[in-house]
Amino acid sequence: MPDKPLIDDDAVRRIIEHLGTAVLVFDRTLTLLFINPAGEMMLAISARQATGKLCGELLPDAVEFEKTLRRSLVNDHPLTEYQMELTLPGHGPITVDCSVTPFSGPRLSPMLLVEMAQVDRHMRISRDENQLAKQQATRAIVRGIAHEIKNPLGGLRGAAQLLERALPNEALKEYTDVIIREADRLQNLMNRMLGPNTLPQKRLINIHQVLEHVRTLVQAELTKPIEIVRDYDPSIPEVYADLDQIIQAVLNIVRNATQAIEGKGTITLRTRTQRQLTIGHGRHRLAARIDIIDNGTGIPPDMIENIFYPMVTGRADGTGLGLAIAQSLVNQHGGLIECSSTAGETTFTLLLPLETTHDQK
Repeated sequence: MPDKPLIDDDAVRRIIEHLGTAVLVFDRTLTLLFINPAGEMMLAISARQATGKLCGELLPDAVEFEKTLRRSLVNDHPLTEYQMELTLPGHGPITVDCSVTPFSGPRLSPMLLVEMAQVDRHMRISRDENQLAKQQATRAIVRGIAHEIKNPLGGLRGAAQLLERALPNEALKEYTDVIIREADRLQNLMNRMLGPNTLPQKRLINIHQVLEHVRTLVQAELTKPIEIVRDYDPSIPEVYADLDQIIQAVLNIVRNATQAIEGKGTITLRTRTQRQLTIGHGRHRLAARIDIIDNGTGIPPDMIENIFYPMVTGRADGTGLGLAIAQSLVNQHGGLIECSSTAGETTFTLLLPLETTHDQK
């Protein structure tokens, strides 16, 4: 009597369904027969919606992916593709390592087993960690310099005030006024470079209240024909955050967007939830994603890596502090601001973890 198999088909299916790697099975016509939960999450589609679809229907823009499947099927040979870009309908591009293995049997038609691991997430984690480390180091240097500058500024202002009292000619006070005004201006600049000096006063807030407040403020300031479009997900839970600090961070970015638009333009405020997000060393089950999108001139490629550092600006009249302060405020909430830009479309993405008050304390 033959030995009983150690695991049955149901056990194999359960194992595959619990894998962290996306597993898909296609038949010879490249119709999807099976997708595991990790695959559903990666492709942002349910098994019920995906099963029975042709590869070209499932991923209409993934020409190279379909070619790889056909090549493996025709040659009856496994293939591996690294850092392949797939565009998900309605969700944008992802980067994956993809292994395709053809298999068949006495009672099985030829099929393809596809395993995919999303690598852009790992690349993003590494990039975010580097970005956070650099920003922390930069902030420490800037704060040190700002403190060193503030001390002599106070002495300079005091000396100018004493000199003003001792001047015999009233007309000469015009020059001491200039010294005092410039000392005050530099003092304000140093305070802004030092950033917020209080800990966030966190409570549960509605992120759409923040966006509506910012939208009202910016619309009152606008001198250009700019339309602000709202694309909100009303199901987003409340965020445990400091209301004033999040308003300031969003306001800095939206104001930047208005300045990037020359003439008529559009700014889109979009909110979504994002699952299983890693920011720096922290893993979050759920996060609020706020996209601020403008159709302005875009950010030069040689500047985009440095835009969150103090004093980096593309405008002659800019201080380069708005984005640095926004990033610092969001970082204090365990979040991060990212940016992508092409000519005609710049997107700033604020990511804020969605945890309860008990998680945050």
